[in-house]
Amino acid sequence: MNINSRRGTKQSASSRHHSNLDRFIQLFLILTAAIIVIGYYYFLSSTVLQKTSDETTTNSKNSGDVPNNDLRNNNIRGGTKSTNNKDAKATIGYAITVTSCPKTSTSGMLDGAAVLQHSIHLNSSHSSSSSSQYSYQMYALVHPAAISCAKSQLEPLGYKILIRDVPVSLDQIQGEYLRTKVEKNGCCGDKEFVKLHAYTLMEHEVVVHLDLDTLVLRPLDDLFDVMIDGVTDDDNDTNNDIGKTKKIEVAFHDPLPTKQPINAFFTRDYNMAHQGMKHAGVQGGFLVLRPSMEVYEEFREIIRKGDFRSKGGWGGMGFGPFYGSMTFQGIIPYFYDHLHPGTGVELDPCAYNNMAHNPRDKPTKNDIVSGNCRNGYNRPEFNDECEDCRSRPIEEVFTTHFTLCQKPWECHAQDGDRIQERLCRKFHGEWYRVREDLETNMWKRGVVDLANTDETAKVRGGEFQPQQFRGYCKRPGAGGYIPITLPPLVFRVRGKAN
Repeated sequence: MNINSRRGTKQSASSRHHSNLDRFIQLFLILTAAIIVIGYYYFLSSTVLQKTSDETTTNSKNSGDVPNNDLRNNNIRGGTKSTNNKDAKATIGYAITVTSCPKTSTSGMLDGAAVLQHSIHLNSSHSSSSSSQYSYQMYALVHPAAISCAKSQLEPLGYKILIRDVPVSLDQIQGEYLRTKVEKNGCCGDKEFVKLHAYTLMEHEVVVHLDLDTLVLRPLDDLFDVMIDGVTDDDNDTNNDIGKTKKIEVAFHDPLPTKQPINAFFTRDYNMAHQGMKHAGVQGGFLVLRPSMEVYEEFREIIRKGDFRSKGGWGGMGFGPFYGSMTFQGIIPYFYDHLHPGTGVELDPCAYNNMAHNPRDKPTKNDIVSGNCRNGYNRPEFNDECEDCRSRPIEEVFTTHFTLCQKPWECHAQDGDRIQERLCRKFHGEWYRVREDLETNMWKRGVVDLANTDETAKVRGGEFQPQQFRGYCKRPGAGGYIPITLPPLVFRVRGKAN
Protein backbone atom coordinates (compact mmCIF):
# COMPACT_ATOMS: atom_id res chain seq x y z
CA MET A 1 0.00 0.00 0.00
CA ASN A 2 2.85 2.19 0.76
CA ILE A 3 4.38 1.33 -2.61
CA ASN A 4 1.18 2.09 -4.43
CA SER A 5 1.03 5.33 -2.59
CA ARG A 6 4.56 6.24 -3.71
CA ARG A 7 3.86 5.25 -7.35
CA GLY A 8 0.66 7.24 -7.34
CA THR A 9 2.57 10.32 -6.14
CA LYS A 10 5.18 10.01 -8.89
CA GLN A 11 2.60 9.69 -11.66
CA SER A 12 0.75 12.75 -10.40
CA ALA A 13 3.93 14.91 -10.50
CA SER A 14 4.70 13.82 -14.05
CA SER A 15 1.19 14.65 -15.15
CA ARG A 16 1.47 18.14 -13.69
CA HIS A 17 4.81 18.68 -15.49
CA HIS A 18 3.31 17.84 -18.91
CA SER A 19 0.28 20.02 -18.20
CA ASN A 20 2.47 23.06 -17.39
CA LEU A 21 4.52 22.49 -20.56
CA ASP A 22 1.37 22.36 -22.68
CA ARG A 23 0.12 25.65 -21.24
CA PHE A 24 3.50 27.30 -21.90
CA ILE A 25 3.49 26.14 -25.52
CA GLN A 26 -0.08 27.39 -25.98
CA LEU A 27 0.79 30.80 -24.49
CA PHE A 28 3.87 31.08 -26.74
CA LEU A 29 1.82 30.28 -29.84
CA ILE A 30 -0.86 32.82 -28.90
CA LEU A 31 1.71 35.59 -28.32
CA THR A 32 3.48 34.80 -31.58
CA ALA A 33 0.21 34.96 -33.51
CA ALA A 34 -0.70 38.24 -31.84
CA ILE A 35 2.66 39.77 -32.79
CA ILE A 36 2.24 38.65 -36.39
CA VAL A 37 -1.30 40.10 -36.60
CA ILE A 38 -0.28 43.44 -35.01
CA GLY A 39 2.73 43.74 -37.31
CA TYR A 40 0.59 43.04 -40.36
CA TYR A 41 -2.00 45.66 -39.47
CA TYR A 42 0.72 48.23 -38.66
CA PHE A 43 2.29 47.65 -42.07
CA LEU A 44 -1.10 47.87 -43.78
CA SER A 45 -2.15 51.10 -42.00
CA SER A 46 1.21 52.77 -42.74
CA THR A 47 0.85 51.97 -46.43
CA VAL A 48 -2.69 53.35 -46.57
CA LEU A 49 -1.75 56.55 -44.73
CA GLN A 50 1.22 57.16 -47.00
CA LYS A 51 -0.94 56.64 -50.07
CA THR A 52 -3.59 59.03 -48.69
CA SER A 53 -0.93 61.65 -47.97
CA ASP A 54 0.47 61.35 -51.49
CA GLU A 55 -3.00 61.64 -53.00
CA THR A 56 -3.79 64.71 -50.87
CA THR A 57 -0.60 66.46 -51.99
CA THR A 58 -1.26 65.55 -55.62
CA ASN A 59 -4.85 66.78 -55.45
CA SER A 60 -3.72 70.05 -53.90
CA LYS A 61 -1.20 70.61 -56.66
CA ASN A 62 -3.69 69.71 -59.36
CA SER A 63 -6.33 72.06 -57.95
CA GLY A 64 -3.96 75.05 -58.09
CA ASP A 65 -4.12 75.59 -54.30
CA VAL A 66 -1.09 75.62 -52.06
CA PRO A 67 -0.61 72.19 -50.42
CA ASN A 68 -1.26 72.13 -46.69
CA ASN A 69 2.41 71.60 -45.86
CA ASP A 70 3.44 74.52 -48.05
CA LEU A 71 0.82 76.73 -46.47
CA ARG A 72 1.94 75.82 -42.99
CA ASN A 73 5.54 76.54 -43.97
CA ASN A 74 4.46 79.93 -45.29
CA ASN A 75 2.06 80.62 -42.44
CA ILE A 76 2.98 84.14 -41.45
CA ARG A 77 1.99 83.53 -37.89
CA GLY A 78 5.62 82.58 -37.38
CA GLY A 79 7.24 79.99 -35.17
CA THR A 80 10.53 79.12 -33.51
CA LYS A 81 12.06 77.77 -36.70
CA SER A 82 12.00 79.46 -40.06
CA THR A 83 11.09 77.91 -43.38
CA ASN A 84 14.52 78.56 -44.91
CA ASN A 85 16.16 76.31 -42.32
CA LYS A 86 17.43 79.15 -40.13
CA ASP A 87 16.91 78.74 -36.39
CA ALA A 88 15.18 81.86 -35.13
CA LYS A 89 16.86 83.74 -32.30
CA ALA A 90 13.45 84.56 -30.82
CA THR A 91 9.83 85.02 -31.81
CA ILE A 92 8.72 88.64 -31.83
CA GLY A 93 5.10 89.44 -31.09
CA TYR A 94 3.50 91.86 -33.57
CA ALA A 95 0.22 93.39 -32.42
CA ILE A 96 -2.41 95.61 -33.97
CA THR A 97 -5.44 97.07 -32.21
CA VAL A 98 -8.99 97.22 -33.57
CA THR A 99 -11.33 99.49 -31.61
CA SER A 100 -14.34 99.62 -33.97
CA CYS A 101 -15.71 98.26 -37.23
CA PRO A 102 -15.39 100.28 -40.46
CA LYS A 103 -18.54 102.18 -41.37
CA THR A 104 -18.10 101.58 -45.10
CA SER A 105 -15.42 99.47 -46.82
CA THR A 106 -13.52 96.80 -44.89
CA SER A 107 -10.47 97.14 -47.16
CA GLY A 108 -8.67 99.13 -44.50
CA MET A 109 -8.90 96.18 -42.14
CA LEU A 110 -8.51 93.04 -44.24
CA ASP A 111 -6.19 94.46 -46.89
CA GLY A 112 -4.18 96.54 -44.45
CA ALA A 113 -3.75 93.57 -42.10
CA ALA A 114 -2.87 91.12 -44.87
CA VAL A 115 -0.23 93.33 -46.49
CA LEU A 116 1.23 94.46 -43.16
CA GLN A 117 1.50 90.84 -42.07
CA HIS A 118 3.23 89.83 -45.30
CA SER A 119 5.68 92.73 -45.06
CA ILE A 120 6.64 91.42 -41.61
CA HIS A 121 7.00 87.94 -43.09
CA LEU A 122 9.31 89.17 -45.84
CA ASN A 123 11.54 90.81 -43.23
CA SER A 124 11.68 87.85 -40.85
CA SER A 125 13.68 84.66 -40.61
CA HIS A 126 10.94 82.93 -42.60
CA SER A 127 12.00 84.63 -45.82
CA SER A 128 14.96 83.27 -47.78
CA SER A 129 15.69 86.79 -49.04
CA SER A 130 15.86 88.27 -45.52
CA SER A 131 18.87 88.43 -43.21
CA SER A 132 16.64 88.58 -40.13
CA GLN A 133 17.21 86.19 -37.25
CA TYR A 134 13.72 86.64 -35.80
CA SER A 135 10.45 84.81 -36.27
CA TYR A 136 7.11 86.36 -35.39
CA GLN A 137 3.55 85.85 -34.19
CA MET A 138 0.65 88.12 -35.18
CA TYR A 139 -1.92 89.37 -32.66
CA ALA A 140 -5.05 91.49 -32.93
CA LEU A 141 -6.13 93.26 -29.74
CA VAL A 142 -9.84 93.63 -30.37
CA HIS A 143 -12.21 95.81 -28.38
CA PRO A 144 -15.58 94.10 -27.75
CA ALA A 145 -17.25 96.64 -30.05
CA ALA A 146 -15.20 95.31 -32.98
CA ILE A 147 -15.60 91.55 -32.55
CA SER A 148 -18.16 91.19 -35.34
CA CYS A 149 -15.81 92.43 -38.04
CA ALA A 150 -12.32 91.77 -36.68
CA LYS A 151 -12.71 88.07 -36.03
CA SER A 152 -14.01 87.26 -39.51
CA GLN A 153 -11.48 89.51 -41.24
CA LEU A 154 -8.31 88.79 -39.28
CA GLU A 155 -8.57 85.26 -37.96
CA PRO A 156 -8.36 83.64 -41.41
CA LEU A 157 -5.07 85.49 -41.97
CA GLY A 158 -3.54 83.85 -38.91
CA TYR A 159 -3.89 86.69 -36.42
CA LYS A 160 -4.44 85.53 -32.85
CA ILE A 161 -7.61 87.30 -31.79
CA LEU A 162 -7.47 88.63 -28.23
CA ILE A 163 -10.69 90.29 -27.06
CA ARG A 164 -9.66 93.08 -24.71
CA ASP A 165 -11.68 95.88 -23.13
CA VAL A 166 -10.18 99.14 -21.91
CA PRO A 167 -7.73 98.59 -19.01
CA VAL A 168 -9.75 100.95 -16.77
CA SER A 169 -13.43 101.75 -17.24
CA LEU A 170 -14.51 105.40 -17.22
CA ASP A 171 -16.35 105.11 -13.93
CA GLN A 172 -13.14 103.94 -12.21
CA ILE A 173 -11.11 107.01 -13.24
CA GLN A 174 -10.75 109.27 -10.21
CA GLY A 175 -9.64 112.46 -11.98
CA GLU A 176 -12.76 114.31 -13.09
CA TYR A 177 -11.16 116.10 -16.03
CA LEU A 178 -9.82 112.89 -17.58
CA ARG A 179 -12.97 110.92 -16.75
CA THR A 180 -15.26 113.42 -18.51
CA LYS A 181 -13.03 114.29 -21.47
CA VAL A 182 -11.04 111.21 -22.48
CA GLU A 183 -13.91 109.45 -24.26
CA LYS A 184 -13.74 111.98 -27.12
CA ASN A 185 -9.99 112.60 -27.12
CA GLY A 186 -7.85 111.80 -30.16
CA CYS A 187 -8.97 109.31 -32.76
CA CYS A 188 -10.56 106.70 -30.55
CA GLY A 189 -11.04 108.09 -27.05
CA ASP A 190 -10.35 105.79 -24.13
CA LYS A 191 -10.47 102.78 -26.49
CA GLU A 192 -6.96 103.80 -27.54
CA PHE A 193 -5.81 102.44 -24.18
CA VAL A 194 -6.52 98.93 -25.51
CA LYS A 195 -3.07 99.17 -27.12
CA LEU A 196 -1.58 98.86 -23.64
CA HIS A 197 -2.59 95.19 -23.57
CA ALA A 198 0.47 94.61 -25.79
CA TYR A 199 2.46 94.74 -22.54
CA THR A 200 0.70 91.56 -21.39
CA LEU A 201 2.04 89.34 -24.20
CA MET A 202 4.50 87.77 -21.80
CA GLU A 203 5.41 84.84 -24.05
CA HIS A 204 7.59 87.23 -26.09
CA GLU A 205 10.76 89.06 -25.13
CA VAL A 206 9.84 91.93 -27.44
CA VAL A 207 6.52 93.08 -28.91
CA VAL A 208 6.00 95.55 -31.75
CA HIS A 209 2.70 97.40 -31.85
CA LEU A 210 1.81 98.85 -35.25
CA ASP A 211 -1.20 100.52 -36.79
CA LEU A 212 -2.93 98.75 -39.67
CA ASP A 213 -1.81 101.41 -42.14
CA THR A 214 1.90 100.73 -41.68
CA LEU A 215 4.40 98.71 -43.68
CA VAL A 216 7.68 97.07 -42.68
CA LEU A 217 10.38 97.69 -45.29
CA ARG A 218 13.53 96.36 -43.58
CA PRO A 219 14.27 93.96 -40.69
CA LEU A 220 14.15 95.49 -37.21
CA ASP A 221 16.78 93.12 -35.82
CA ASP A 222 19.03 95.87 -34.47
CA LEU A 223 16.24 97.08 -32.18
CA PHE A 224 15.46 93.56 -31.02
CA ASP A 225 19.14 92.72 -30.41
CA VAL A 226 19.62 95.74 -28.15
CA MET A 227 16.51 94.95 -26.11
CA ILE A 228 17.39 91.27 -25.74
CA ASP A 229 21.20 91.37 -25.49
CA GLY A 230 21.80 94.89 -24.21
CA VAL A 231 23.73 97.79 -25.72
CA THR A 232 27.22 97.03 -26.99
CA ASP A 233 30.08 99.38 -27.87
CA ASP A 234 29.36 98.75 -31.54
CA ASP A 235 25.79 100.01 -31.12
CA ASN A 236 27.12 103.42 -30.10
CA ASP A 237 30.12 103.40 -32.45
CA THR A 238 30.11 106.55 -34.58
CA ASN A 239 32.93 105.29 -36.79
CA ASN A 240 31.41 102.08 -38.07
CA ASP A 241 30.73 101.43 -41.73
CA ILE A 242 26.99 100.85 -41.44
CA GLY A 243 26.35 103.91 -43.57
CA LYS A 244 24.92 106.04 -40.78
CA THR A 245 26.39 107.26 -37.50
CA LYS A 246 25.05 104.19 -35.67
CA LYS A 247 23.40 100.86 -36.38
CA ILE A 248 20.27 102.27 -34.76
CA GLU A 249 19.28 105.75 -35.87
CA VAL A 250 18.37 107.56 -32.67
CA ALA A 251 16.65 110.94 -32.79
CA PHE A 252 19.06 113.91 -32.67
CA HIS A 253 21.94 111.43 -33.07
CA ASP A 254 21.83 110.80 -29.34
CA PRO A 255 23.71 107.77 -27.99
CA LEU A 256 21.83 104.77 -26.73
CA PRO A 257 21.50 104.71 -22.92
CA THR A 258 23.71 102.13 -21.24
CA LYS A 259 22.98 102.46 -17.52
CA GLN A 260 19.79 100.40 -17.60
CA PRO A 261 17.97 98.14 -20.07
CA ILE A 262 16.08 99.72 -22.96
CA ASN A 263 12.42 98.83 -22.57
CA ALA A 264 10.89 100.74 -25.48
CA PHE A 265 11.57 102.40 -28.82
CA PHE A 266 9.17 105.00 -30.27
CA THR A 267 8.97 108.05 -32.53
CA ARG A 268 7.35 111.41 -31.80
CA ASP A 269 4.64 113.13 -33.76
CA TYR A 270 6.24 116.51 -34.48
CA ASN A 271 3.43 117.34 -36.88
CA MET A 272 1.37 118.02 -33.76
CA ALA A 273 4.12 120.05 -32.09
CA HIS A 274 3.83 123.80 -31.59
CA GLN A 275 5.82 126.62 -30.05
CA GLY A 276 5.77 126.63 -26.28
CA MET A 277 5.04 122.91 -26.05
CA LYS A 278 7.06 121.23 -23.28
CA HIS A 279 6.87 117.68 -24.62
CA ALA A 280 5.87 116.30 -28.00
CA GLY A 281 3.61 113.25 -28.00
CA VAL A 282 4.60 109.89 -29.40
CA GLN A 283 3.31 108.81 -32.80
CA GLY A 284 0.75 106.17 -31.89
CA GLY A 285 1.33 103.89 -34.88
CA PHE A 286 4.74 102.54 -33.82
CA LEU A 287 5.96 101.22 -30.49
CA VAL A 288 8.55 98.54 -29.76
CA LEU A 289 8.18 97.42 -26.15
CA ARG A 290 9.29 94.92 -23.56
CA PRO A 291 6.24 93.06 -22.19
CA SER A 292 5.76 93.35 -18.43
CA MET A 293 2.72 92.77 -16.26
CA GLU A 294 4.24 95.14 -13.72
CA VAL A 295 4.42 97.91 -16.32
CA TYR A 296 0.88 97.15 -17.49
CA GLU A 297 -0.43 97.44 -13.94
CA GLU A 298 1.45 100.73 -13.49
CA PHE A 299 -0.26 102.10 -16.59
CA ARG A 300 -3.60 101.00 -15.18
CA GLU A 301 -2.87 102.79 -11.92
CA ILE A 302 -1.90 105.98 -13.78
CA ILE A 303 -5.18 105.90 -15.69
CA ARG A 304 -7.20 105.03 -12.58
CA LYS A 305 -5.69 107.98 -10.70
CA GLY A 306 -6.43 110.16 -13.72
CA ASP A 307 -4.04 113.02 -12.93
CA PHE A 308 -4.41 114.78 -16.27
CA ARG A 309 -4.71 118.56 -16.05
CA SER A 310 -6.26 120.92 -18.56
CA LYS A 311 -3.15 123.09 -18.76
CA GLY A 312 -0.41 120.68 -17.74
CA GLY A 313 -1.38 117.29 -19.10
CA TRP A 314 -0.27 114.13 -17.30
CA GLY A 315 0.93 114.92 -13.80
CA GLY A 316 0.94 118.61 -14.70
CA MET A 317 4.36 118.01 -16.31
CA GLY A 318 3.56 119.26 -19.83
CA PHE A 319 2.64 115.92 -21.43
CA GLY A 320 -0.40 117.54 -22.99
CA PRO A 321 -2.66 118.98 -24.00
CA PHE A 322 -2.23 118.00 -27.66
CA TYR A 323 -4.02 115.66 -30.03
CA GLY A 324 -4.44 112.29 -28.32
CA SER A 325 -2.54 113.43 -25.23
CA MET A 326 -5.11 111.98 -22.81
CA THR A 327 -4.58 108.52 -24.24
CA PHE A 328 -1.73 106.62 -25.87
CA GLN A 329 0.13 109.57 -27.44
CA GLY A 330 0.47 111.31 -24.08
CA ILE A 331 0.72 108.55 -21.52
CA ILE A 332 3.63 106.77 -23.26
CA PRO A 333 6.05 109.74 -23.17
CA TYR A 334 4.86 110.56 -19.61
CA PHE A 335 5.84 107.03 -18.60
CA TYR A 336 9.22 106.81 -20.35
CA ASP A 337 10.36 110.45 -20.20
CA HIS A 338 9.19 111.41 -16.71
CA LEU A 339 8.43 108.36 -14.59
CA HIS A 340 11.16 106.05 -15.99
CA PRO A 341 13.70 108.22 -17.81
CA GLY A 342 16.42 106.44 -19.75
CA THR A 343 14.37 103.28 -20.36
CA GLY A 344 12.69 104.48 -23.57
CA VAL A 345 14.50 105.68 -26.70
CA GLU A 346 13.19 108.10 -29.32
CA LEU A 347 14.10 106.97 -32.83
CA ASP A 348 14.75 109.04 -35.93
CA PRO A 349 11.34 109.43 -37.64
CA CYS A 350 13.01 109.49 -41.05
CA ALA A 351 14.21 105.90 -40.57
CA TYR A 352 11.38 104.50 -38.44
CA ASN A 353 7.68 105.24 -38.91
CA ASN A 354 8.43 107.60 -41.79
CA MET A 355 5.28 109.55 -42.72
CA ALA A 356 6.82 111.80 -45.40
CA HIS A 357 6.09 114.84 -43.25
CA ASN A 358 7.31 118.41 -43.54
CA PRO A 359 9.84 118.84 -40.72
CA ARG A 360 9.38 122.62 -40.54
CA ASP A 361 6.50 124.84 -39.44
CA LYS A 362 6.07 126.68 -42.75
CA PRO A 363 4.99 125.36 -46.16
CA THR A 364 7.44 123.92 -48.67
CA LYS A 365 7.36 125.64 -52.07
CA ASN A 366 9.13 124.25 -55.13
CA ASP A 367 10.90 121.76 -52.85
CA ILE A 368 12.40 124.62 -50.81
CA VAL A 369 11.71 124.35 -47.08
CA SER A 370 11.17 127.28 -44.76
CA GLY A 371 10.47 127.96 -41.10
CA ASN A 372 11.80 126.46 -37.92
CA CYS A 373 12.36 122.79 -37.28
CA ARG A 374 9.40 121.36 -35.38
CA ASN A 375 11.62 118.92 -33.53
CA GLY A 376 13.76 121.85 -32.42
CA TYR A 377 11.09 123.53 -30.29
CA ASN A 378 12.48 121.84 -27.21
CA ARG A 379 16.00 121.26 -28.52
CA PRO A 380 17.11 124.78 -29.56
CA GLU A 381 20.41 123.49 -30.90
CA PHE A 382 18.46 121.71 -33.63
CA ASN A 383 16.15 124.61 -34.46
CA ASP A 384 17.77 125.17 -37.86
CA GLU A 385 19.04 121.65 -38.53
CA CYS A 386 16.54 118.93 -39.22
CA GLU A 387 16.54 116.28 -41.90
CA ASP A 388 13.68 116.41 -44.36
CA CYS A 389 12.29 112.87 -44.15
CA ARG A 390 10.69 113.35 -47.55
CA SER A 391 14.18 113.24 -49.07
CA ARG A 392 15.16 110.00 -47.33
CA PRO A 393 15.87 107.18 -49.86
CA ILE A 394 13.27 104.45 -49.43
CA GLU A 395 16.08 101.90 -49.16
CA GLU A 396 17.04 103.50 -45.83
CA VAL A 397 13.55 103.46 -44.32
CA PHE A 398 12.64 100.62 -41.92
CA THR A 399 8.89 101.23 -41.55
CA THR A 400 6.44 103.67 -43.07
CA HIS A 401 3.07 104.90 -41.83
CA PHE A 402 0.38 105.94 -44.31
CA THR A 403 -0.96 109.09 -42.68
CA LEU A 404 0.00 112.15 -44.73
CA CYS A 405 0.52 109.95 -47.78
CA GLN A 406 -3.09 108.72 -47.49
CA LYS A 407 -4.12 105.08 -47.53
CA PRO A 408 -2.72 102.89 -50.32
CA TRP A 409 -6.07 101.14 -50.83
CA GLU A 410 -7.52 104.43 -52.09
CA CYS A 411 -5.53 104.32 -55.36
CA HIS A 412 -3.94 107.76 -55.08
CA ALA A 413 -1.59 108.30 -58.01
CA GLN A 414 0.73 110.63 -56.08
CA ASP A 415 2.42 111.39 -59.41
CA GLY A 416 2.95 115.13 -58.99
CA ASP A 417 6.51 116.41 -59.07
CA ARG A 418 6.59 117.50 -55.43
CA ILE A 419 8.96 116.35 -52.71
CA GLN A 420 6.21 114.74 -50.63
CA GLU A 421 4.44 113.02 -53.53
CA ARG A 422 7.65 111.51 -54.84
CA LEU A 423 8.29 109.60 -51.61
CA CYS A 424 4.61 108.81 -51.04
CA ARG A 425 4.40 107.27 -54.49
CA LYS A 426 7.35 105.04 -53.66
CA PHE A 427 5.75 103.99 -50.37
CA HIS A 428 2.46 103.20 -52.13
CA GLY A 429 4.29 101.32 -54.86
CA GLU A 430 6.02 99.19 -52.24
CA TRP A 431 2.69 98.42 -50.56
CA TYR A 432 1.33 97.12 -53.87
CA ARG A 433 4.51 95.17 -54.53
CA VAL A 434 4.09 93.39 -51.17
CA ARG A 435 0.43 92.71 -51.96
CA GLU A 436 1.42 91.19 -55.31
CA ASP A 437 4.06 89.02 -53.63
CA LEU A 438 1.46 87.82 -51.12
CA GLU A 439 -0.98 86.85 -53.84
CA THR A 440 1.47 85.28 -56.28
CA ASN A 441 4.06 83.65 -54.03
CA MET A 442 1.97 82.86 -50.96
CA TRP A 443 -1.42 82.18 -52.51
CA LYS A 444 -0.09 80.99 -55.90
CA ARG A 445 -2.21 83.31 -57.98
CA GLY A 446 -1.32 84.22 -61.54
CA VAL A 447 1.79 86.23 -62.39
CA VAL A 448 1.27 88.91 -65.05
CA ASP A 449 3.45 91.05 -67.29
CA LEU A 450 2.84 94.50 -65.84
CA ALA A 451 4.00 96.08 -69.09
CA ASN A 452 1.02 94.44 -70.80
CA THR A 453 -1.94 96.52 -69.63
CA ASP A 454 -4.52 94.31 -71.33
CA GLU A 455 -3.17 91.13 -69.75
CA THR A 456 -2.94 92.77 -66.32
CA ALA A 457 -6.51 94.06 -66.55
CA LYS A 458 -7.80 90.69 -67.74
CA VAL A 459 -6.16 88.70 -64.93
CA ARG A 460 -6.48 91.16 -62.04
CA GLY A 461 -9.21 93.55 -63.13
CA GLY A 462 -7.35 96.87 -62.96
CA GLU A 463 -5.72 98.85 -65.73
CA PHE A 464 -4.95 102.12 -63.90
CA GLN A 465 -1.17 102.65 -63.88
CA PRO A 466 -0.34 98.94 -63.74
CA GLN A 467 3.36 99.50 -63.12
CA GLN A 468 2.43 101.31 -59.90
CA PHE A 469 -0.73 99.53 -58.74
CA ARG A 470 -0.01 96.11 -60.32
CA GLY A 471 -3.51 95.55 -61.61
CA TYR A 472 -5.33 96.21 -58.32
CA CYS A 473 -6.74 99.66 -59.24
CA LYS A 474 -9.34 100.25 -61.95
CA ARG A 475 -9.24 104.04 -61.61
CA PRO A 476 -7.99 106.67 -59.14
CA GLY A 477 -9.81 106.99 -55.83
CA ALA A 478 -11.10 104.52 -53.26
CA GLY A 479 -13.90 103.42 -55.59
CA GLY A 480 -11.35 102.13 -58.08
CA TYR A 481 -9.58 99.81 -55.64
CA ILE A 482 -9.94 96.04 -56.09
CA PRO A 483 -10.06 94.48 -52.60
CA ILE A 484 -8.19 91.35 -51.58
CA THR A 485 -10.19 88.13 -51.67
CA LEU A 486 -8.90 85.32 -49.49
CA PRO A 487 -8.38 81.91 -51.11
CA PRO A 488 -10.52 79.09 -49.65
CA LEU A 489 -7.45 77.28 -48.35
CA VAL A 490 -6.61 80.20 -46.09
CA PHE A 491 -9.98 79.82 -44.40
CA ARG A 492 -9.62 76.07 -44.22
CA VAL A 493 -6.12 75.89 -42.71
CA ARG A 494 -5.20 79.24 -41.19
CA GLY A 495 -8.65 79.81 -39.80
CA LYS A 496 -8.22 76.69 -37.65
CA ALA A 497 -4.67 77.44 -36.63
CA ASN A 498 -5.57 79.60 -33.66
